[in-house]
Amino acid sequence: MSGSGKASVLKVFEDLGYYCVDNLPIDLIPQFAELAVQSAEIRRTALVVDVREGAKLEKLPGILKFVRRMIPTKVVFLEASDAVLVRRFSETRRPHPLGTDAPVKAALKTERRHLGSIRRLADFVIDTSKFNVHELRAHIHERFHEESKEKGILVSCVSFGFRQGVPEDADLVFDVRFLPNPHFVPEFRPLTGRHPRVAKYIRSFPQTREFVSRISDLLIYLLPHYIHEGKSYLTIAFGCTGGQHRSVMIAEEVGKYLRRAGYRVKVVHRDSPR
Repeated sequence: MSGSGKASVLKVFEDLGYYCVDNLPIDLIPQFAELAVQSAEIRRTALVVDVREGAKLEKLPGILKFVRRMIPTKVVFLEASDAVLVRRFSETRRPHPLGTDAPVKAALKTERRHLGSIRRLADFVIDTSKFNVHELRAHIHERFHEESKEKGILVSCVSFGFRQGVPEDADLVFDVRFLPNPHFVPEFRPLTGRHPRVAKYIRSFPQTREFVSRISDLLIYLLPHYIHEGKSYLTIAFGCTGGQHRSVMIAEEVGKYLRRAGYRVKVVHRDSPR
């Protein structure tokens, strides 16, 4: 139903690793399903279908039967009470997709009639009347996250040099300048923290190993709480003097820990190599 929170729900599926498409024409769904089956990159998909399809909605039950023979498919139907939907349209001041010729309540009645056959096909019917945006996101995440092997947050581990400034988008910043600096070892100076010999040198110090272990444990403790609060992206920045050796190695190491814990991790070296 229009106004029932489909944009928020689609965002949750996107965070869970689904390839999401809003308002894909119904006639293209079979071709999209074939593409998803053949693609190595698309593992899970979420498509939005709503009343904007008009008369073509009548085709959807038949299309679903065809697609389900090709790929496991579930239908999630979102709805809310008329009173709540009317209030939401009033608050956002957006017109109903069926137009402004009739009052919103009349448009909702027409929309329910058009979507009735789809609602009857649904595997899940979710009434969003009593949810705010954050509660709805949490509910959808809790209900569907088990279908995703990866946890619903993207973590960026960023290395940087304090000489070039702290990354503006960093959520957490850790200063690793307390570690011995490979810059003062002539053979390591032209290399970066990604080089095996440099990484081995930095790792050889007990404070390095303890720091990586303690920080990784802290992050693994914190991340579920960030997810619970609805955070989809977290940027963790590790800084050293020039951003070439210590911060690079630490970002790589912590990234490995978090991947093993089941998180989606992107490692970025802002200032390396020079």
